Amino acid sequence: MPQDIDPSPDRPTADPGGLRGSNQSGMRAHNERLVLSLLRQHGALAKSDIARITGLSAQTVSVIMRSLEQDGLLLRGTPQRGKIGQPSVPMSLSPEGAYFLGLKIGRRSVDLTLVDFLGRAQATRRRTYRYPTPGAVVAFVAEALPQLVATLPPALRARIAGLGIAMPFQLWAWVEYIGAPQAEMDEWRTRDIQAEIAAIAGMPVHVQNDATAACGAELTFGTGEKPKDFLYFFFAYFIGGGLVLNGQLFTGRSGNAAGVGPMPVPGPDGTVRRLLTVASVSVLAEAMEAAGQDAAQLWENPDAWQVSDAVLTPWIASAAEGLASAALSAAALLEIEAVLIDGWMPAPVRAEITRQTHAALHRLDLAGVTPPAIREGTVGPQARSLGAAAIPLSQRYMVDQNSFLKEV
Repeated sequence: MPQDIDPSPDRPTADPGGLRGSNQSGMRAHNERLVLSLLRQHGALAKSDIARITGLSAQTVSVIMRSLEQDGLLLRGTPQRGKIGQPSVPMSLSPEGAYFLGLKIGRRSVDLTLVDFLGRAQATRRRTYRYPTPGAVVAFVAEALPQLVATLPPALRARIAGLGIAMPFQLWAWVEYIGAPQAEMDEWRTRDIQAEIAAIAGMPVHVQNDATAACGAELTFGTGEKPKDFLYFFFAYFIGGGLVLNGQLFTGRSGNAAGVGPMPVPGPDGTVRRLLTVASVSVLAEAMEAAGQDAAQLWENPDAWQVSDAVLTPWIASAAEGLASAALSAAALLEIEAVLIDGWMPAPVRAEITRQTHAALHRLDLAGVTPPAIREGTVGPQARSLGAAAIPLSQRYMVDQNSFLKEV
C-alpha cells in the first residue's frame, strides 16, 4: 500500500488558509521545519535560544520566525527583560496554526479525531461494530468528516493540513481471531482505503500501522522525559507495539516493526504462547463473557470499564508476566532504555499493569542484561487516532529531532 496520497501534489505557492507554500527553497523549508520542531520539543524559545541550538545566525532565525509568525504558526509571548540589552521575546507554537485529522480503524471501533497544532484533540466521532469492513469505514468517514470540519470557525477550516490513518495491516488475516466472515474481510485485500478516504477528504492522506502510530503519538505529543530508545506496548483488541531508536520512530522495511503480538512468551500454565493471547483486551473480553459480564462496553468507553475484580485481577497478572518476558527479550537484543505501556484502558488499570510488569521483570533472570525502566505511556486511549494525526503533522512541519543545521 502506498504511504502518501496527495490529490494535488503540484499545487503552486500558497496553501489554503495562508499556510506556507511550495515557493520556498528546500533549505529554507528545512530550516523552518527545524525551528518548529525545536519549539515543539522544548516549548517557548527566544530567537537567541534557537540560534544557539541550531548554529543558524541570529538574522536567519529572525527571518524564519517572522515568516512563521506571519503565516499564523507562531505566537509571540511577553517580552522577558534582562539586565543587559534588548528584552527577549519567547515564541511558541500557535494552537490554531494548523489542524490535522486522525482516523483510527480498529477491530471493534473506528474513530475520527480533529487535532490542533499542539496535538490536542478538538473533537472526535466514534462508531463501534462487530468487525471492520472497508464499506463501513468509508461510510463513517463520509458522515463524520463534515461534522468535525464544521466544529471549526469558517476562517480556520482551510488550515486542516492532512489526514492520517492508523490501522492494523493485513486485516483479512485475523478472521479466526475476531469472528468475522472471510469474504467480507477479504475486501481489505482489494479496496484501496487510502485512495477512497483521500477522495472524500480532498487532502493528503497517510497510512501507518495502528500501534506504530500510537507510539508516534507518544513520541510527538507525549509529556515528560522521553528516552532515546524505548519499546512501546499498546493494549487494544490485540496488543501491539512500536519502537523508538535514537529518538526516531523505527517502522522497519514493511512498516510493521515492533509488531509485538506474535512474540513468544510463557503462558499462565508454563507453555509458550503468543503475547497477544495473554496481553490483549480481547482476552479480557472473553473472560468477562465467560463470567456472564457485558464485554461490549469495553469498546465504548475506555475510561470507565465495568469489570469485576475476579476477572480483571488475573488478566492483569497474566498480561504483566507476558510483557515482562517480551521486555526482557527486547532489552537483550536492542539494549533499550525503557518500556512504555499504554492502551485502550482506564488510567488506574494502566498503572497497575505497569507496576506488575516492573515487578515481574525483576523476578526474571537478568544476568547479562541491563533491565529497562518500566513506565506508563502518557497519551492514553486516543493514542492511535492522535498518532494518525501526527503523521501529516510530521510530514509537513517536523524534521529529525537529532538534526541540527549549521548555516552554509
